[in-house]
Amino acid sequence: MSETRDTLMEAALEAARRAGDLALKFYGRRIPVDTKADGSPVTEADRAAESIAREWIEAHFPQDGILGEEHGRVRPEARRRWLIDPIDGTKSFVRGVPLWGSLVAVVEGDGVLAGAAVFPALGERLAAAPGCGCWWNGSRCSVSTVSDLALATVLGTDGRFPDTPRGDGWARLASAAALCRTWGECYGYLLVATGRSEVMVDPVLSPWDAAPLVPIIEEAGGVLTDWEGRHGFAGGSAIATNAALASEVRRLLGVTTAVPDGARRASVVSGTADPGKEPRV
Repeated sequence: MSETRDTLMEAALEAARRAGDLALKFYGRRIPVDTKADGSPVTEADRAAESIAREWIEAHFPQDGILGEEHGRVRPEARRRWLIDPIDGTKSFVRGVPLWGSLVAVVEGDGVLAGAAVFPALGERLAAAPGCGCWWNGSRCSVSTVSDLALATVLGTDGRFPDTPRGDGWARLASAAALCRTWGECYGYLLVATGRSEVMVDPVLSPWDAAPLVPIIEEAGGVLTDWEGRHGFAGGSAIATNAALASEVRRLLGVTTAVPDGARRASVVSGTADPGKEPRV
């Protein structure tokens, strides 16, 4: 398979689609839920969905590395790697809430070459690559142009932010917005990329959650940073906004440091991430 960014975008979408289609076969059924060492839930659906995505990637890109949430790492020395979150939002998935997705990214170093997110229970899909645009169900999409926070919708995965400066920032942002909603997970980033929401925030995010979002948000015309203002996927958190509200949102959240693109925290992809970070599921 050729390796242009267009074809990598299509490949990421295909791998995510395969994972999502398999997970959908389990959705709505009562299946056992196990607890991983970090306290997060996992099911047979998570493991099987990641396996089928890995099999497809192995068949088409046998020299590349793979890092998945459920089955770990292969070929860590590879120049290019695929990151897989087979079910982003397992807690929603097992409760019959359709706002879960299957995420796949192709990365090289700290750069993301392509990313995809599919939402099988909702019939929506996103794919993007730098310079190729962001595509929603086969059509180009973009963030909203809302520039007044009093008219904006802000989202978060969980409203129970800890009693820390991040929690204080979330309270300021939520109070200033027209609407504040939670249960966002990966679906919140879809809403930002397609102009149906203006802000999505997560205080904790794993690389396999964040990497697909980088081209999706940026190619839709938005801004994605971590809570320290750094671009990329290795910071362990995320703030996604449209361009018009990017500065104001980060000011309210207390983001005061803007680190130049490329000056990022070491990534778990290279095996040097902070092991104390709790993954989002």
